[in-house]
Amino acid sequence: MSTTALRCYRCGESLAALSLPLGRLDECPECTTQLHVCRMCSCYDPRAIDACTEEDAPVVQNKHTPNFCDYFKPSADAFTGRERDQARRASLQLAALFGDAQPAAAPADADDDTQSAAEALFRSPKDH
Repeated sequence: MSTTALRCYRCGESLAALSLPLGRLDECPECTTQLHVCRMCSCYDPRAIDACTEEDAPVVQNKHTPNFCDYFKPSADAFTGRERDQARRASLQLAALFGDAQPAAAPADADDDTQSAAEALFRSPKDH
């Protein structure tokens, strides 16, 4: 496998600039997430015991941190877009809560709208 087919599991950026084998501390050139992690491995399967299909692999608790697993083999299918979509959704929620950029002459009730959005965000489920 060449790195031309590899994409960062988190942001989807091409990893063609990197050489194989990926080192333990190699990072994505775009989002700087570390790449020698279970989530980037071809053995990673969240449905398997310990999320790994390799029976002899050591148990790794955090699948997003670098490890010393000798069975690590980067997967060209690691990027699913889920992490990027979660980050985009969180960014949109923050923008909705705080607003991206207020116009120079904001309407008089803009503070009321912001207050209402904040209260809705932090209201407990039983208050709905």
